[in-house]
This record gives sequence, structure tokens and C-alpha cells, in this order.
Amino acid sequence: MTSNPESDYQGSMAENTNADITKLTFEKALAELEQIVQKLEGGAVPLEESVTIYERGEALKRRCEELLRHAEARVEKITLDAAGKPSSTEPLDVGS
Repeated sequence: MTSNPESDYQGSMAENTNADITKLTFEKALAELEQIVQKLEGGAVPLEESVTIYERGEALKRRCEELLRHAEARVEKITLDAAGKPSSTEPLDVGS
């Protein structure tokens, strides 16, 4: 029996619930999101699967946005010296 990449992907999707998204790194979430976009853009996905993977894509997008906001907040806390070099950092929760 020949392996079907689409059914293999759908099977891995079934194993990956949206709950696991909160554990993904930015890079892994973005890579999976890119796979979903490519699959949907290909147009050869049955309607029900399209809806399912679109929903996961939305959750992955939210995860990426959350991680980017957190990284931006951390960067904003870096204090620069007169030469423009990082001199210290401030705890992320200060002033929040």
C-alpha cells in the first residue's frame, strides 16, 4: 500500500490537538502553519479537512502572535548605555 502524504498529514493532525499548540516554539508553530497554508493553497483538500486544518492554522497563528508579543516585551525591557550597547535588563513583570 502506497503512503498518501495528505492522509499522513491528516493523521498527524488528529494526533496533534489544539491543546499541544501552547507547547510549541515559535519556529515549530510557524513551520506547521506554513504547511497548512501550502496545503490549503493547493486546493486538493476535501472540505471537512480544510475546515479542520484552517481552525488549527488559526490557533497556530494566535500562538505565533503571542510568542512575538512576549519577545517584543522582553526586548523593550533591555536598557542601553550611552554607546547604545545593552547594559542591563529589567524584569519583564516590572510596571505591569
